[in-house]
Amino acid sequence: MAIEESRNGKPSGIQLVQVEGFLEVARRGSVSRAAEALFITQPTLTARLHGLERELGTPLFLRTPHGMRLTDAGRAWVPFAERALRALSDGREALAQVMTASAGHLMIAAAPAVSTYVLPELLERFVAAHPRVEVSVRTGHSEDVVELVLRDEVQIGLGRAIRHPDLELRPFHTEDLVLVCAPEHPFTRRSSVAMAEVAAQKLIMFDRTSSYYEITQGAFLSAGVSLRGLMELDSIEAAKKMVERGLGVALLPGTAVAREVSNETLRAVKMEDAPPMQNTIVAYRRRDAGRPEGIVAAFLELLEAEAR
Repeated sequence: MAIEESRNGKPSGIQLVQVEGFLEVARRGSVSRAAEALFITQPTLTARLHGLERELGTPLFLRTPHGMRLTDAGRAWVPFAERALRALSDGREALAQVMTASAGHLMIAAAPAVSTYVLPELLERFVAAHPRVEVSVRTGHSEDVVELVLRDEVQIGLGRAIRHPDLELRPFHTEDLVLVCAPEHPFTRRSSVAMAEVAAQKLIMFDRTSSYYEITQGAFLSAGVSLRGLMELDSIEAAKKMVERGLGVALLPGTAVAREVSNETLRAVKMEDAPPMQNTIVAYRRRDAGRPEGIVAAFLELLEAEAR
């Protein structure tokens, strides 16, 4: 392995073993003792020193009857040689940390509903297990997330299942849509309601570009039921607030309304004749990214555990 330096604008061929040999001789003042410490022969070490001096264009040692003494140039070069070895050691340590998922930087992109309601719990567990790993999260619609992964701007994307020949998809979470209404709504006095009854209400929908919007519309169309009134909003949080105010009912992701249902600010109602309304959330990764390693492998293992 060569240290990439430059002399007269050209890359040099200085070898790390040469630098190690130089520093060992400088510390011990003897080629024979340095060679013994490095577990190499004396001629091998001497050849490395000669090669280093040729590359640097100046003698580094004075050969005396009492051993090896540094020249002025040699003394001047010692701190730079030490810095080079420290950088290599630090680089090896950083690489080891990344490979063992004990440190590093994980870059994720996620669709809005995923980043708001699914990802926080996952990251809480991941960070607890890997406290020294830095995590960056970018948010966008699933199509945007796919592009970020394809452009190699993030290592992993999370969103709805979008097929692409250059992507590997790993399903890890299935989200059910839940019918919710305000606590005082007449539906709350019933054990279940029919889809036709829901269609007769003002249905609050969110984010026309989301897969949840498509799933809701598709379910009513397949059941042959026409929606009579719609209120369209741009976020799940806004939709929840409207339902809490009694302005309509909504079909929202179960994880998005779990807290409100638990606190009874919203009530979940069963639809007796509704088809399954589910959205599968997947992890995207480039097919040419190679076998997952280090922090990427650790996060994907967490997603696999979530899928079980």
